[in-house]
Amino acid sequence: MIDLHCHLLPGIDDGAPDRETALAMARLAVRDQVTTIACTPHIYPGLYDNTPEGIQGAMERLRQELAAADIPLKLVMGADIQITPDLGRRLQAGAVPTLNGSRYFLFEPPHHICPPRFSELAFSLSASGYVPIITHPERLTWIGDHYELLVDLALKGIWMQVTAGSLTGRFGRGPRYWGERMLDEGLVSVLATDGHGLERRPPLLGEGRIAAENWVSAEEARQLVEGRPQAVLADQAPDTVSLPPALTEGYPAGRKRQGRLFQWLGLGR
Repeated sequence: MIDLHCHLLPGIDDGAPDRETALAMARLAVRDQVTTIACTPHIYPGLYDNTPEGIQGAMERLRQELAAADIPLKLVMGADIQITPDLGRRLQAGAVPTLNGSRYFLFEPPHHICPPRFSELAFSLSASGYVPIITHPERLTWIGDHYELLVDLALKGIWMQVTAGSLTGRFGRGPRYWGERMLDEGLVSVLATDGHGLERRPPLLGEGRIAAENWVSAEEARQLVEGRPQAVLADQAPDTVSLPPALTEGYPAGRKRQGRLFQWLGLGR
């Protein structure tokens, strides 16, 4: 499996605080059959002013530590990039990193407010040749009021990345509901851990794959953690990648959610 979103690099954001935690997270991921992790620290101007050079340096140091500890985990570079009006210019200038130097990048919306002209920015970046991957949409507090906006983005080629732990209840009932709904409706392109540590947000991807199989086929669950992530790292053109069910079967693709609606009474729409 390939984890495209993990805050593994020690001491440069709110992820792994030190070398020992980073190595323990890496061991945990390897035991979970993860072979590759994208190191994706936050880039949030004024809070986490990480640069490609700084991320690369931190990643090289961790690679050396992994080799010394005999931990067989491949690292590639990326970032969890907060939305800014000049993001297109910064991407083109190389001021923020894409995933493994590809056209794909992690696109992090504000957690508590739907940003103005969000769709316009996403489509503009897509028209410039990039593929935005919206991180943890199921955990956004505004998803209930703007779900149709996210559906429209997904149906028009903007990728959605759900956090594996959301599907197992690590973030509560709301994110679990929205994550399951998006899976059932065929809108999710990728699962990732968004790992930050060893306790509440560990880098465990396998549990998400198993949980996803309650809503999609085993083959689609494999695509979520292996097929599409590998295509991202290989910079494969999106029109050559296996599409989520909503784009091949029609929206909404799922049929299971209706039978489980009452357990989420008050959260659904």
